[in-house]
Amino acid sequence: HVQLVESGGGSVQTGGSLRLACTASGVRSNRCMGWFRQAPGDQREGVAVIDGDGATSYAESVKGRFTISQDKGKNTLYLQMNNLKVEDTAMYYCVADAVNLQLARGYNYWGQGTQVTVS
Repeated sequence: HVQLVESGGGSVQTGGSLRLACTASGVRSNRCMGWFRQAPGDQREGVAVIDGDGATSYAESVKGRFTISQDKGKNTLYLQMNNLKVEDTAMYYCVADAVNLQLARGYNYWGQGTQVTVS
């Protein structure tokens, strides 16, 4: 049984930072995990993903500002978000169990989401 639980969302001013965490259980360590987001009225989009070897991929809009990482010992995925912008406001979802490192569909499991609001 796979469970993904996000934390770390909140409200921050433009230029501020937040770190999201996703505690995972039941996921396969050789599969890809990542973070997607969805703003009101928009489609979900891939933000950052990581594979079992630590290779990463980022959306162009967050490159240089966001960093994805994982602590396998703690079964936790992180997203460090710096220099936040108003357009980063969205619900952020932890995703897991994709075969390929991709920012598109293919993730079989999704968390409930954590809200990030930048003003």
